[in-house]
Amino acid sequence: MQISVQTYAAIAGLLMLISFVAGGFGEAYVPSQLIVSGDANATAANIRASDLLFRLGFAGYLIEACCDLVLALLFYALLRPVSPNLALLSAFFGIISTTLFAVAELFYFAPSLVLRDAAYLKTFSPDQLNTLALLFLKLYGLGAGLFMVFYGIGWIIRGYLIFASGYLPRLLGILMAIGGVAFVARSFLLVLAPTVPSSQLLLAIAPGGLLLALWLLLRGVNTTRWDARVAAVSSRQA
Repeated sequence: MQISVQTYAAIAGLLMLISFVAGGFGEAYVPSQLIVSGDANATAANIRASDLLFRLGFAGYLIEACCDLVLALLFYALLRPVSPNLALLSAFFGIISTTLFAVAELFYFAPSLVLRDAAYLKTFSPDQLNTLALLFLKLYGLGAGLFMVFYGIGWIIRGYLIFASGYLPRLLGILMAIGGVAFVARSFLLVLAPTVPSSQLLLAIAPGGLLLALWLLLRGVNTTRWDARVAAVSSRQA
């Protein structure tokens, strides 16, 4: 059964919206409610008191990750007529970024092991366990931030392909490329200038991401121009 390009676009738009909601909940809202910067005891107390919320945050990430992996395929299919090689490269960056973020998320989940009343943890004092829990959470934040460069480069490439496609609005391509640059800048600032506040850079992708998701879900692609692109690729390969 052949799936139409408009169906691909609608699915991509829907998954982007789900990813934004799940990721915002798991990566922004939940940590802001539980983590107290510099206070290991307060952070540990929050996690113990809100264990379900803590685990729901991780579940939100799992939903986001599944969406992002499917989106890597969908955007490859949507942007392949512009440049098969660049579309494939952007998919690779998307998969790598999701994989590396999964490694960082292991550190997020680690406090659920550290703060449990297991017999093998009795060699640590309560203060030591609380400190370990906060350390793991800081490693999660650092790891997630350092490797956002791959996510950013993937969206820079996709932004260019959207801009050059002719069947999606150029403005969306520009906005997504700007968001990608912001993610790359965030990663390098963490490496080269860690004292410079840079977390707000991550918000740069929100306007373009939301507009792109809604456009794909509600409008899709210009099928006439899409067909022309596909025909041009087929003629070059003939």
